This record gives sequence, C-alpha cells and structure tokens, in this order.
Amino acid sequence: MKETAPPHIFDRRRVRLRRERSTKLFDTHDFIHRRSMADIVDRLETVTRSFPRAVFAGAGELTSMLTPACGVDQIFSLDCASGRLPRMRSLAAVGEEEASPLACESVDLVVSLLTLHSANDLIAALGQARFALKPDGLFIAAIFGEETLASLRHALYQAEAELTGGVSARVAPFAAIQSFGAAMTRAGFALPVVDIDKIRVRYETPSKLVTDLQGMGETAPLAGRGKLLPHAVFQRAMQIFTERGSEEQFDIVYLTGWAPHESQQKPLKPGTAQTSLESALRSPITEK
Repeated sequence: MKETAPPHIFDRRRVRLRRERSTKLFDTHDFIHRRSMADIVDRLETVTRSFPRAVFAGAGELTSMLTPACGVDQIFSLDCASGRLPRMRSLAAVGEEEASPLACESVDLVVSLLTLHSANDLIAALGQARFALKPDGLFIAAIFGEETLASLRHALYQAEAELTGGVSARVAPFAAIQSFGAAMTRAGFALPVVDIDKIRVRYETPSKLVTDLQGMGETAPLAGRGKLLPHAVFQRAMQIFTERGSEEQFDIVYLTGWAPHESQQKPLKPGTAQTSLESALRSPITEK
C-alpha cells in the first residue's frame, strides 16, 4: 500500500523568516527556551558517559549553559535560520531537521530545542536524527505539546465566532503527548521515554504574550492561511484573554531515545515472565 504523504501544515519559509526576525530580540524573550535547556542539561549530567561529537538544533547561544558534567566535547550547531546560530560559527550550519545535512552514524548526541513542533513530518525529522547517531548514541528533544497556547487559541476562536460567525486556525496545532512515543518507535529509537513539563505564565497584559511569541519567532507559521485577522477580532480576543485571567500555558514535552545497540536492555519476550499476573495481584503489598 502506498503511504500517504504527511499534511503540509507549516510554511517552512515563514518559519525561517520568523526565526530570523526574532534574532535581535530573542535573548530578552528566551525564558521558555532557557528553562528547557536547563532541563536538558540536568538530563545530560545524569548520563554516565561522554559525547565526543554532539549536534544541537535550535539551541544557538544557549549551548553555553552546558557544564563539564554533561560530558559534551565538540558541539555542532544547526538551525533553519542563520541568525539563530551561535556567533562563533566554525561548527554551525543552516539546515532543516527534516532534511538533515548530517552523515550516517556521525555523532554521539543529538539535541533538538523547541524546533520540531513546526516539522511537517515529525517522524521523518526524528528519523534523520536517528540516522545521524552512532550506535548507542543519545537523542533528546524538547518540543511544544498539545496544550501550549490553549488560552490564546480559545480567545481567538471565541472572538472570531462572536464577530464573524466562523473560526479559522490562528494558532499552530501541537501534538498530544500520547503520539510522541509512537513517533519515536517508528523512527527507530530504542528505549524511548516521553515526559512533560507544564509551565503556567501570568501576563500583566495580553500584548506581552504577543511580544514574547514574536521574540521567540513563534508567530504565524501556518501554511495556506486565509484572510488576515481583523483588528476588531484581535482586540476582542485580547479582552477575552484578560477576562479569563491573563494566564497562558506552555507544555514542554521531552523525548529521549537511543540509537539501537546490542548492549542495551531488551524487553522480555511474551510468555517468559516468571510470575503470573494473577499470583502477583494476590500477593500482599510490602512497604519499604
């Protein structure tokens, strides 16, 4: 059966332009990225191994947050926007994660920082990372999850319905956490782990949320957009956002997986368990 091509949801040219335009503002609006990078640093510090060659996609200057305990030696930076690459660009390149320039089994670590949410084919992008990893290489990604910008999305839908009688997609869709584990498995990763950090941010004014999104380079990425949002609808949406508490949510989903290697732990085959479920349920619970 012929596979169906993934839907073209995001205008990748527009994504690149927004990231380029955010370059000068980014370091004053990077609080979500810094928090996510700090979490990734914590994860690397707990892995008892070194990574001689590592690729960081979307991290830019935030790679300066890495500590010696992370075990990262040579760092190669990748971004679809040249302005978001580190200033020291001897080991940096403009590139797309869905069409990675990395050679097969060429690196020990791949990290993606809040970029994969705008991939039109997430599995292909994950597959490219898997392709670039040496056996037993590590992949870590932070990616926006389903409830990100839920308050803004609701306000825009309500305002547009009130004033025009219909609604259009104005905020990018984000995947549910349940879909990420399956995507990691389909991309060929071993021992995949998915977890989530829910961040709530209260804004003094809704305009500050819009300014943050512009500074992050996260506005208007959708392909095939219809008419521009009327000013009256936007103003009503900002009013609704304020009435609902001026609070926004950012879901940061972390994906962790390994390139397969014979030394890795293998799941038990069906039927090889030494204890039956029935006997386990009848056993008393012991507290430590």
